[in-house]
Amino acid sequence: MEKWFSKAIITWYQENKRDLPWRHEKDAYKIWLSEIILQQTQVAQGLSYYLKFVNKYPSIKHLAKAPEDEVLKLWQGLGYYSRARNLHASAKMILNTYAGVFPQKHSEIKNLKGVGTYTAAAIASFAYDLPHAVVDGNVYRVLSRVFGIKTPIDSSAAKSKFQDLADQLLDKKNPAIHNQAIMEFGSQFCKPNNPDCNACILNSRCFAFKTKIVSELPIKTKKAKIRKRYFNYLVLADKNKDVLIRKRQAGDIWQGLYEFKLQESEMETSQEQLFESAEFKSIVTSKFGLKYVSKQYKHILSHQHLFAKFYVISVSKKFTKSNKPKLDTNQFTPINLKQLKAFAFPRLTGKFLEDCDLKEIL
Repeated sequence: MEKWFSKAIITWYQENKRDLPWRHEKDAYKIWLSEIILQQTQVAQGLSYYLKFVNKYPSIKHLAKAPEDEVLKLWQGLGYYSRARNLHASAKMILNTYAGVFPQKHSEIKNLKGVGTYTAAAIASFAYDLPHAVVDGNVYRVLSRVFGIKTPIDSSAAKSKFQDLADQLLDKKNPAIHNQAIMEFGSQFCKPNNPDCNACILNSRCFAFKTKIVSELPIKTKKAKIRKRYFNYLVLADKNKDVLIRKRQAGDIWQGLYEFKLQESEMETSQEQLFESAEFKSIVTSKFGLKYVSKQYKHILSHQHLFAKFYVISVSKKFTKSNKPKLDTNQFTPINLKQLKAFAFPRLTGKFLEDCDLKEIL
């Protein structure tokens, strides 16, 4: 079906594609790594992380054998940390189940943790030239506009409808280059806003261009509810310049990353309200001195807007340190300021630590 489509986008791709390191690869491990990094990340940001991971973990075995804390630290700043945890868990599974050799069947690839329909198709086609069509946001946009599909892309009917069309359009003799081409075309040319339709190679056949509804497609109906959360971080330090941190557990954002004492509120809280609250008094039980109050940091996630302030507080009571701090538990553990850089914090906390010299303040 529609051989003109595949021929046109492949021709465009060969003349306009970006030179990206994973496009020179047939190593399924490196292709998988690039796809996981790019799931929620733009190429411009993800490229440096891809190179860091390939350098640090040149094989699945290296990644599988690494401590989770080390993997999360290397991932720090990319966000959506479940990707890193799933990547690590899958590497262990591949090592144990497939002797460290990346699976070659589409069904086995799809069973890896963190790998969905799109990612499995991408890896299968790019690494093994298997005829599986990719459908991501870029593909939705191209197909919706060119073929005039008005089914909302966030509806239950859209997934099978777009996948069926993508499967029919796929050049089964050249699935890798076809898939790369349609995604690159959507990303770099058939953009969400103000695409240069007059110069488009598909405009003579594009339904949206001919009917002047390019800006209306693809259609999306649901609007995500945005939750606002206010984080008041208490950076508690004793006379030894030890601060309390803990590893965040499952059930919320940033699982496996580290944090200071946190007092969350439903709305913005003044310093006075914070210090007078029963929760604060239950946390800070000895004499204390306020050393520093940060600016408010804003961090935007897909369904949450986070607003955070950091209160650097010195306490008169010395923290008790064990010889082997159990940082894999939900308990707060004293860590010297010099050691903080070794731990993976959420990007929001990372910005605070970059802006604020705790050694000088304390």
